[in-house]
Amino acid sequence: MATEDKNRATAAAILPLVGGAANVASIAHCMTRLRLGLHDRSLVDDEALKALPAVMGVVEDDTYQIVLGPGTVARVTPEFEQLVEEAREAAPAPGPGGPAAVSADDLAAQGAAIKAQQKAKNATPFKLFLRKIANIFVPLIPALIGCGIIAGLNGLLVNLEWLPAVTPALAAMASGFMALIAMFVGYNTAKEFGGTPILGGAVAAIIVFPGVANIDAFGQTLSPGQGGVLGALGAAVLAVYVEKWCRRWVPEALDVLVTPTLTVLISGLATIFGLMYVAGEISSAIGTFADWLLSNGGAGAGFVLGGLFLPLVMLGLHQALIPIHTTLIEQQGYTVLLPILAMAGAGQVGAAMAVYFRLPRNESIRRTIKSALPAGLLGVGEPLIYGVSLPLGRPFITACVGGAFGGGFVGLFNQLGDTVGSTAIGPSGWALFPLLDGNHGLGSTIAIYGAGLLVGYVAGFLATYFFGFSKDLLTEFNVSQEPAPSTIAATGGTTPSATPPSAGGPDTPDPGTDPAKTPAGV
Repeated sequence: MATEDKNRATAAAILPLVGGAANVASIAHCMTRLRLGLHDRSLVDDEALKALPAVMGVVEDDTYQIVLGPGTVARVTPEFEQLVEEAREAAPAPGPGGPAAVSADDLAAQGAAIKAQQKAKNATPFKLFLRKIANIFVPLIPALIGCGIIAGLNGLLVNLEWLPAVTPALAAMASGFMALIAMFVGYNTAKEFGGTPILGGAVAAIIVFPGVANIDAFGQTLSPGQGGVLGALGAAVLAVYVEKWCRRWVPEALDVLVTPTLTVLISGLATIFGLMYVAGEISSAIGTFADWLLSNGGAGAGFVLGGLFLPLVMLGLHQALIPIHTTLIEQQGYTVLLPILAMAGAGQVGAAMAVYFRLPRNESIRRTIKSALPAGLLGVGEPLIYGVSLPLGRPFITACVGGAFGGGFVGLFNQLGDTVGSTAIGPSGWALFPLLDGNHGLGSTIAIYGAGLLVGYVAGFLATYFFGFSKDLLTEFNVSQEPAPSTIAATGGTTPSATPPSAGGPDTPDPGTDPAKTPAGV
């Protein structure tokens, strides 16, 4: 099947299982998940979705999130959007000649109680704020990755003194986006907070305009780019509030002239004579603190950061760290935090390998591990989290232990003076190798990071193998899910109940839930 047909087939399989086009209120995606806003959550068939081959798991949050994996989700989402649009266009109009179309208001009323319950559980102000911040930066990740890899390639060519006529062009490609990233942040911020995106971008553009070097504020001359993405974020948020205030008070006949003018003028002046200075100080403080933390307590800090990152991924809050990574990249050329946090994925891989060996009879979970391991090695943790460690419980904790030891290892070398950083954000695991940079040469940086991954794999494996299973857990899950053909033939084609090892009789039949596909507790 052609790739396009496969992606469309996946989208077509998902659509009816989420209640059809009429139940879809919004469609978006991040690096690994299709995020759907739904009118009525009760119309979703969770088990059927989890059973689809392309679906690695589902996550319940402020949106309904279907884990498809990197690359796949970016191709399935447009197909899904097109199917929804086609279904809505083909829907019969209400009237005596045909059935009445279900309105969004009708579906919203039916699901009001469910949505209210979910919001009360998940939509805390702090969590919603962090998610808004993440939504601003997630669309920028592809450019950050592409430019980061080009920057790494350019650095390698410069060090080797190869292709001197090409390296200036590569430098321009790698640096152009970062030089103007404030504008993109401003645009996305205004869009996320409900303002006019181009006005947010216009105000944020002030930060990178070379002419600010002629302006004095707080007793010092401003520098182009001062405040970086944090300044752009603050400037665009202010622009949104100014714009909304103008929309309320400016007469409609004058709105098209007055509102954009006042928005840019008021928020622009506040940006030049306040936000750029304040955001610049905060950005400097972030860089200084990161350097101090890893220089003085790198092993301990790495241990804590590596151990806590998987729970953040599970909650979908890891993307809220993007502004910090981006600020460090702007200041230093790389972020020293990402290689440490990437060790969490190594612990997850090690834990999954231990589960594979500890459950030799459970072919269902073992198949899931074999299919999810390649993604895990490339730093995509959701398939292993939601398909393996989280349903089992203890292995999720021991995976965090593996990440902690890997993070502590990389942090220790930072403490000893061997800085390991990444020139962009997004990938981890083996996919981070092309983005690595440091202060002691590429070879040393790659060696430390690779050794950290190995430590994470081993620590996660050992912790899970020896401490990841209780006796009851082994009895419950180390059961053959697929009886041998000879056994089936002997029983006349009837599948007998699975019997756990060393048990005196048949075990209680599994209630039809595949533990490898069910994210328990989520």
